[in-house]
Amino acid sequence: MDKLIVNEFNLRNDIIYLNHAGVSPWPLRTAKAVQNFAEENMLSGSFRYPMWLGIEAELRRRAQELMKAPSKDDIALLKNTSEALSVVAYGLEWKKGDNIVSSNQEFPSNRIVWESLAEKGVEFREADINISGNPEDALFSLVDNNTRLITISSVQFSTGLQMDLQRLGEFCKKHGILFCVDAIQSLGAMQFDVQQIQADFVMADGHKWMLGPEGLAVFYSNPDARDRLHLNQYGWHMVEAAGDFDRRDWSIAKSARRFECGSPNMLGIYALNASLSLILEFGMNYIEREILNRSKYLFDKIKTRSELELITSTSQGRYAGIVTFRRRGVDPALLYQNLMQKKILCAPRSGGIRLSPHFYTPYEQLDHVIELVIKYTA
Repeated sequence: MDKLIVNEFNLRNDIIYLNHAGVSPWPLRTAKAVQNFAEENMLSGSFRYPMWLGIEAELRRRAQELMKAPSKDDIALLKNTSEALSVVAYGLEWKKGDNIVSSNQEFPSNRIVWESLAEKGVEFREADINISGNPEDALFSLVDNNTRLITISSVQFSTGLQMDLQRLGEFCKKHGILFCVDAIQSLGAMQFDVQQIQADFVMADGHKWMLGPEGLAVFYSNPDARDRLHLNQYGWHMVEAAGDFDRRDWSIAKSARRFECGSPNMLGIYALNASLSLILEFGMNYIEREILNRSKYLFDKIKTRSELELITSTSQGRYAGIVTFRRRGVDPALLYQNLMQKKILCAPRSGGIRLSPHFYTPYEQLDHVIELVIKYTA
């Protein structure tokens, strides 16, 4: 494993990368996949297009394995998480008086699209999960007979709070409510099972923990929920007989490909396919364990210093790869700027600093960053 890590991750020696919850650097194989694809296009154009389609199919299979989906036909390849959320929000048939339940910690993508439904008479309810107690109970307290959907991030982007998706899924199934999960802070970091959590919709960009490019996301929908979504985009690629351009009659694809209206992002597909090959080669058991070990390591380092305060929950099952903390009495914006000037990539979140190391991040880098934070003076 160590040799493979050294071979695949080639960050500059002067950079400490602790922003995988933002945009991740690529592994070597991903960069090579893009380089090779670009060279092929330069030399022979689309001569090997059938092979390109084989890579696209391989990516769907790998995404299926990563999410433990029943079939690769349940996986669509969209531009980003926001697009996938919009497919759901504007695919469902809403009635005036319907409501959607979510939390007050969501990334804007999982808030704005639902708020936009207000013009249809749909209410967006935000549960306060900042308060002490069980965050799932806070969501349940806002549910009533008019609740059509619960939408939640698997891990909150700012505080790093991990939600109990299985409990949420069971509740939704019991009450006939659709369950939508923004998994961008889980896929590639934590083991994920769309069937176990009984999700109807799951979406995630590839550029965070999956170590892939921006501009390509995976979107899971189970067949029953998929059939409830009206389409708002049409084109040659979303029909059942895609590629038969002389055919005049058409029908919507039975698979999740129905959500892909036009030409695929083949460059992104090559990149993300390479990244997922690495993720699956290491295995999610190993990756999750190493990420959680680094989170716990940071917890222990932060707890020993009275001038530091943890924002991320340290309760078992409530944290993942994000560790957010603050330095007491210090402007977090100035501290963030200081760290970035030292080429320590992190993020300002929740009035503190968010660190998000991946499974390959050296522990000595974590030590160095905490030492710099402690020594910092404005």
